Amino acid sequence: MTIYDVIIIGSGPAGLTAGIYTSRANLKTLMVAGSKWGGQLMLTEGVENFPGFPEGIQGPELMTSMRKQAEKHGVEIVDEDMVRIEMGDRPYRTNTTNRSYRSRAIIIATGAATQWLNVPGEQELIGRGVSSCAPCDAPFFKGKRVIVVGGGDAAMEEALVLTKFADEVTIVHRRSEFRASQIMQERVKNNSKIKIKWNTEISEIVGKEKIEKVKFKDGTEMEADGVFVAIGHKPASKIFEGKIDLDEKDYIKRQGQKYLTMSNVEGVFVAGDVHDYRYRQAITAAGYGCEAALDVERWLSENGTA
Repeated sequence: MTIYDVIIIGSGPAGLTAGIYTSRANLKTLMVAGSKWGGQLMLTEGVENFPGFPEGIQGPELMTSMRKQAEKHGVEIVDEDMVRIEMGDRPYRTNTTNRSYRSRAIIIATGAATQWLNVPGEQELIGRGVSSCAPCDAPFFKGKRVIVVGGGDAAMEEALVLTKFADEVTIVHRRSEFRASQIMQERVKNNSKIKIKWNTEISEIVGKEKIEKVKFKDGTEMEADGVFVAIGHKPASKIFEGKIDLDEKDYIKRQGQKYLTMSNVEGVFVAGDVHDYRYRQAITAAGYGCEAALDVERWLSENGTA
């Protein structure tokens, strides 16, 4: 059986960047990309904040270019889902839906997924008005009316970012009070552009090519150009439960001392949104992927296995 220097689990910006770096360091690299490869950017139409693209770029186009670059430098990519990972002995064993692989090191870059509302019209309109990232998409809503769903700090931050572009921002929250920190609540309530709908839940997002309006469970409706969902993210870490240290929100902990991206398991590194609950940007994920790859290269070299 082939033993790889490193297996990268995940194929978003973190995983692909890591692959570019490890392959260029002459490390035999396998990427388990998943049956749905590319991460959240595959659902993003316009990306205007990734450096190097002054006119912006489509999310799937950006990810396709990153994948081609990784493959050009020698990364082997399999579009398979990881189903089991064994970290007891090195080389580590990882099993996908089709086969088993072995590697001296692992980079976990499985990302995190937005917790969506799961109402009619939502999935069809992602990228056409439905978003989960105001810093990414707010500029598309200049002079528009938008809705933010949520009651935590993330929702407050999304709303405040949107006020720099949109004419009107309405926060829709299912309870009668926010969970957000007091200072964030005060900033929102003192902003004249922001309105709040308490004790309200969206039942449907209506539109064809773009959002036209939203319907609420109480039977009322509201015209809107955008809906930003900010009810949380869930890291793709379930497969690692009981095998690697997770925090209280199920994000993987980076606990390395000499190698900052290493987990609590020797030789297992982590990069991107699966550990980063704060920033969650494509460019930060790519940066984390670079860090993890450099750590892997040094760790393998110093352990005599590169």
